Amino acid sequence: MSYAAMHKGINQYQQVGAAGAAFADPHRLIEMLLNGGIDRLAQARGAVLRGDRPAKVKLIGKALDIIGGLRGGLDLERGGEIARNLDELYDYMQRRLVTANARDDVEILDEVSRLLAEIRDGWQAIPPEARKPGKETPATPSQQPE
Repeated sequence: MSYAAMHKGINQYQQVGAAGAAFADPHRLIEMLLNGGIDRLAQARGAVLRGDRPAKVKLIGKALDIIGGLRGGLDLERGGEIARNLDELYDYMQRRLVTANARDDVEILDEVSRLLAEIRDGWQAIPPEARKPGKETPATPSQQPE
């Protein structure tokens, strides 16, 4: 992830109310974005069940923004197959959320939430020593400005 893309991810998360995102290390930032997406989808699910269309649209939009920030931050060149697979998965999630929004479909919201949770769980399983600068995992932000 370039410095500009990482900054965009920080801005996306700050827009959904996460305190401290500007000070998070790159690994923690991704974790916060994944948690934020899961939270927004849970809230969108509640809005669908209550019949609150304006809230549903807003919350799904925030989840789409977060996923877009995660996707935009992938380093497809250096990240190899893992980054390409994540890019395809994020694209799939975005398309599914558009469908969920149009159909008020909580099952799709649950599906995307489960996918984000699986990515988050894998992300959290990365050993701390692999998170240090210079030991980038394929989808982590780089420390170099553009």
